Amino acid sequence: MPTARSSSPASPATAPTAHELVEQLDALPRALQARPSRSEAELSVGILLWPRFPMLSLAGLCDALRHAADRGDQSRQLRCLWTIVGVQAEAVEASCGIPVRVQSAFPDVTQFDYVVVIGGLLPHLDQVDRRYWDYLQQAAQAGIPLVGMCTGSFVLARAGLLEDRVACVHSFHLDDYRRMFPSLRVITHADYLIDGNRITCAGGISVVELAARLISLHCGPDRASKVIHQMTVSRQGGSSFVERRAALGYLSVDDATVRHAVLLMEENLEAPLNIAVIAKMIGTSVRNLERAFMSEMNASPNEFYRRMRLRYARWMLVNTARKITDIAYECGFADSAHFIRAFREAYGVTPGKLRASRSVATS
Repeated sequence: MPTARSSSPASPATAPTAHELVEQLDALPRALQARPSRSEAELSVGILLWPRFPMLSLAGLCDALRHAADRGDQSRQLRCLWTIVGVQAEAVEASCGIPVRVQSAFPDVTQFDYVVVIGGLLPHLDQVDRRYWDYLQQAAQAGIPLVGMCTGSFVLARAGLLEDRVACVHSFHLDDYRRMFPSLRVITHADYLIDGNRITCAGGISVVELAARLISLHCGPDRASKVIHQMTVSRQGGSSFVERRAALGYLSVDDATVRHAVLLMEENLEAPLNIAVIAKMIGTSVRNLERAFMSEMNASPNEFYRRMRLRYARWMLVNTARKITDIAYECGFADSAHFIRAFREAYGVTPGKLRASRSVATS
């Protein structure tokens, strides 16, 4: 039976140069079991731009896709496709004043794996052609996952597409979201959040991390690694791609179903997904998912998910100065009492005592 293992970085003496690393990543064979796409490419994305959108969000998304799509730095749309959708011949002005022209006039929405809406300045939220709103509704009805970037979460909420969903917004816009959508749930302690077939992203560098996750899911971890390397994503704080990788390592398993499920679990620690939702997102049944996990991990999906959350909590207790209540929240526990009880059952010590013992050992 295959075993789960974490990869270790190469020693400095044998580490490849930047060009060699990219060549090695490009030379890896395509992941035959990668999540199927709706198009001939492995990942196809339609992009809707709202008036006065942030250029960084568009550039971060498109640049991540172009690095994953081709060998080296050739930038051909081979393994990934991206298209700016909207009114024919229209140019949408970014918040920096640069206009970006629409490439395709509301094509068949089913050609896309995701429809991404990049929101703009809030005073311009309703200043779009009615066809943009209709297109989002068509995508939702067709079951296409919708992604709200930056204030794109406001667009999805205004369209009634975030009912019974949790949105991730930037802390700058948290009060605005609560004021405009008081009945909807919202968080601001994550870079992005996958809630079923609704994905919301705070914006900024988080766009690259979200793009890398979707690329990993559809095209394989080698493509995502290339994106992270080429775009020099490196962050020191927050619940980021880099930090979670430091805590959880790179899991290697042969079963694609398990691998994809683990990716979704890893990026949804704060608001854990229901196992039935995970199964639906990766195109399998709960029963098949449970069988695959028992075979590969010797644990049920729920058990593995819980261990992952506790493992990340333990890493934060040892490596950060965050409050225990904040760690409990970030790892998907409703309150600190529940977290403390689960942690003690798993590790035989309370979070506070573990942190205190580490402090004594290093003093």
